[in-house]
Amino acid sequence: MYVSMKGMLANANSHNYAVMAINCFNLESAYATICAAESMDAPIIIDLLMENLQKHIPREYALPGIIKMAEKANVEVAINLDHGNSKEYVLQSINAGFSSVMIDASEYKYDENVRITKEVVKMASSRGVSVEAEIGNMGAVANNQFTRTSMYTDPQEAISFIKETGVTALAISFGSSHGSLPQDVTPEFDFNIVQEIKNATHLPLVLHGGSGCGEKNIKMAIQYGINKINVGSDVMQAQADSVFEQHSKNHKIEYVNLMTTTMQAAKEMVRYYIKISGSAGKTSKNS
Repeated sequence: MYVSMKGMLANANSHNYAVMAINCFNLESAYATICAAESMDAPIIIDLLMENLQKHIPREYALPGIIKMAEKANVEVAINLDHGNSKEYVLQSINAGFSSVMIDASEYKYDENVRITKEVVKMASSRGVSVEAEIGNMGAVANNQFTRTSMYTDPQEAISFIKETGVTALAISFGSSHGSLPQDVTPEFDFNIVQEIKNATHLPLVLHGGSGCGEKNIKMAIQYGINKINVGSDVMQAQADSVFEQHSKNHKIEYVNLMTTTMQAAKEMVRYYIKISGSAGKTSKNS
């Protein structure tokens, strides 16, 4: 069933687990993600990155098909615009049919971030659309631009931001970075940031850059108050590894068969994250 993030994150918040948000880039990756969630009776969020929609498959082509998948799924599925850094694009996405949007104005000064976010929340709430925002800054593995401690979220700013904007969920920076981490690197998390914000607001909090953070970090983050975990790179890497493996075995493999193997690899990785997030078996029909 097609829903917003609001209800599923409220349940996760009440029962101390997290919902997985998988960054998908086409119909196949969205289908594999939903199938994995169905196999584990888990609510799921399909994250569609604004940059991917602009550079690869346009929103008007990708979104309708994924909405249809969500509507027919036997678990709750939210479709969330990820890192919408243009207010105009975010508002257009609400009209286009997204059940959830992320307005990412974190690169602006605090007051401007609040102003932009409030405008999006006002329109979204009138349409039953949930809103995620971000405060603090996230680095990226690319070009070794990892998240530095100076980029971490200020808890007091986050608390004020939540009270001023009325967002559904807030993404915070406390140690993770976007992208595929080297195998020998496990980020150090500052869980005190999560705990302070959670204790003051009781709002669902979001971990971006979940790939490669490790089970221990993720489970601890959930204990301290994270209720949505974004993962993309690990799923895509599993698919890329599958391509290499299958092509190495048979470089004349038909493309349709090659794609099928990558979808299986994606399902397995999504199931892995659902398991450690604690969301398996947490569909509304089981509550």
